[in-house]
Amino acid sequence: MAFSFLSNDLGIDLGTANTLVYVRGRGLLIDEPSVVAIDKSTRKVVAIGLEAKRMLGRTPGEIEAIRPMKDGVIADFDLVEQMLKYFIRRVQKYRFYFRPRAVIGVPSGITEVEKRAVVDSAESAGVREVHLVAEPMASAIGMGIPVYEPSGNMVIDIGGGTAEIAVLALNGMVCDMSVRIGGDEMDESIVSYLKKTYNLLVGESTAEQIKIQIGSAFPLEDELEMEVKGRDLVAGIPKTLRITSTEIRDALNEPISTIIEAVKQALEQTPPELSADILDKGIIMTGGSSQLRGLDERLRQETNLPVNVIDEPLTCVARGSLKIIEDLERYSPVLMPLGRKNR
Repeated sequence: MAFSFLSNDLGIDLGTANTLVYVRGRGLLIDEPSVVAIDKSTRKVVAIGLEAKRMLGRTPGEIEAIRPMKDGVIADFDLVEQMLKYFIRRVQKYRFYFRPRAVIGVPSGITEVEKRAVVDSAESAGVREVHLVAEPMASAIGMGIPVYEPSGNMVIDIGGGTAEIAVLALNGMVCDMSVRIGGDEMDESIVSYLKKTYNLLVGESTAEQIKIQIGSAFPLEDELEMEVKGRDLVAGIPKTLRITSTEIRDALNEPISTIIEAVKQALEQTPPELSADILDKGIIMTGGSSQLRGLDERLRQETNLPVNVIDEPLTCVARGSLKIIEDLERYSPVLMPLGRKNR
């Protein structure tokens, strides 16, 4: 008992945009961007998390800010390992004595090779026992949904790199769709729209700001507008433009339509008994990108189902992961099978 008290159990959401770490008995201790800044010549890490994100698109030649997660999975193994090590060390009280156990939320469409990469990087970062759980399942548990009951629940988790759609019942995912489209693709759509329409080049961070300030998926009662600064691709000098939420809605239409198409496919694959449950309870939306204005309304229109966006959608996966590690016996059926046992 003393051992489990001293060993900090962790619930980790290793996201494309942000990494969150919940610690048993201490709450949410890490919520930082999944960004690592390195010195290009030496490959030495200069900054991690918030400090590194501030450098995105602004670094001098010799420093590069990298996002080591792409579409919800590891793109750069070494950097993810260093990032995890840094965050885990920050939350470890007794790190010299006890290595923690962790449950990590990952996309449901993850491959065996990608699973292995997540487990290996967590073990190298000092975690003694690693378990993986699909993000929609972790989200549902984080929201307090009784996933062990026979009644069906549909969860849509839209993060930075993926949109995960799953119908959950009896500790399992009855049907699930994972599309590698999320907040990042929305940002990229804004960048390419401004480039094509106005010959204006903006960076990732500016595109994200535009999405947050005036982005929408459904017509707004009062349309919004904002001033955008970027580089004129023709003249090569800085330029300022005013753009409207109507334009940005057009820019975002493609990634949003892809997500909605995946939701419809998941509904088509759902057994009729569970469809009846979803009709009663509606669809639950979670994940940072679910907060896009009017996305719930657009889903309602396209599916004719009630849609609810939950409070604190960003922290659900990490909260659920911690609940699982705190009661591993009860929740073991929801964990993803791994190719081999943990060391």
